[in-house]
Amino acid sequence: MVWANDDLFAEKENLIKPGPAEHRPATFGHKGQVYDGWETRRRRGVTAESHDSAVIRLGVPAVVRGVVVDTAWFTGNYPPEISVEAAFVAGYPSVQELIGDPGKTDWTTIVERSTVNGDTRNPFPTSSSRRWTHLRLSVYPDGGVARFRVHGEGLINPDFAENMTLDLAALENGGRITACSNMFYSSPNNLLLPGVARTMGDGWETSRRRDAGNDWVEMKLAGQGVLDAVELDTSYFVGNAPGAARLSGRDGDGSWFDILPLTELQPDTRHRFRVHERRPVTAARLDVYPDGGMARVRLFGSLTADGLREVCDRWAAGA
Repeated sequence: MVWANDDLFAEKENLIKPGPAEHRPATFGHKGQVYDGWETRRRRGVTAESHDSAVIRLGVPAVVRGVVVDTAWFTGNYPPEISVEAAFVAGYPSVQELIGDPGKTDWTTIVERSTVNGDTRNPFPTSSSRRWTHLRLSVYPDGGVARFRVHGEGLINPDFAENMTLDLAALENGGRITACSNMFYSSPNNLLLPGVARTMGDGWETSRRRDAGNDWVEMKLAGQGVLDAVELDTSYFVGNAPGAARLSGRDGDGSWFDILPLTELQPDTRHRFRVHERRPVTAARLDVYPDGGMARVRLFGSLTADGLREVCDRWAAGA
């Protein structure tokens, strides 16, 4: 969170907290009922254009496919309408540069002024294919929003991709999950999140298999690359980690080949393996045997010339 013009009742930082908003009725602080969200004071002398705003810096430059304005637990104090604007600003702009002098930052509307409901997850698709670094959520005229979620694809800056070792599977670098066999307990997208898992629920966990098969997940890499090392992290999975895993790769529509052969895993452990297969890959598949949970998957390597060209093209397309 970068800025909000008002957060008298509840702090703007709550908008981007992980997990759903919580609520305990009749829990009062010195400013009134405590809300797990962002809430502004009541505006007086309201006009049609009166509104409050908050600015959010995205974790990485990204193409935004949609947003969710979640008004959970706000029933008599939610905003009737919202809008969302986006901007791309290189470097590390100050608040003054973002919201100060007109013309300093070029804001583009990606969600027109729209009606929202109280105590509801309100989703809004976006159609822009440009890359953005900051979003501005405006509420009309005032009120509370519990969570603001932004869905899209991260873009790695080519300046930080050439001749560097990267986690080619990381969401922040443009990797993404494309398919999985089972996500009964939690999403496979958690595998590619930044940082270490904080709890078992912060990873990917399947239901218990009662057949002879195994579970798996497939991921598209940030670009064509050659892997140097793999990390399979079963942290916090103590009685429900997979017994073994295999990692395969392929280039384009080619055949799958082994990157890491069938290997036994330990519970609650960060496993690191060197990769000796130097074939380029654009996608990877993790098979776990027979089922269970994994906290994180890291695929460290460097982009090929074709992979770097692809990254540069995606970056330029979002300009």
